[in-house]
Amino acid sequence: MIRHIVFFSARDKADIPAIVEKLKTLGTIPHSTHFEVCMNGKVDPMGNDIDIIVYGEFADSDALAAYKAHPTYAESTRTVRPMRELRYSADYEIPDKG
Repeated sequence: MIRHIVFFSARDKADIPAIVEKLKTLGTIPHSTHFEVCMNGKVDPMGNDIDIIVYGEFADSDALAAYKAHPTYAESTRTVRPMRELRYSADYEIPDKG
């Protein structure tokens, strides 16, 4: 399994709800086994630059690649990119326990 986590900050904090709603459309892409879009609770006193988190789980690298190749992904990126300031992404593999 691959976990895909993306952190965003908004250029204008007033755009956060619109960014969240557009990122939630990524959950309609059929290649993830689990998908969430959440606002950062900002409870850590060491840094609260991140406004929004996208978290997805994928069976394998092919599923993640298919997700990123989907037209909804491209549309979401086109809409969100001008509204975001920061974007950090991390992908990591969880080994099978079987």
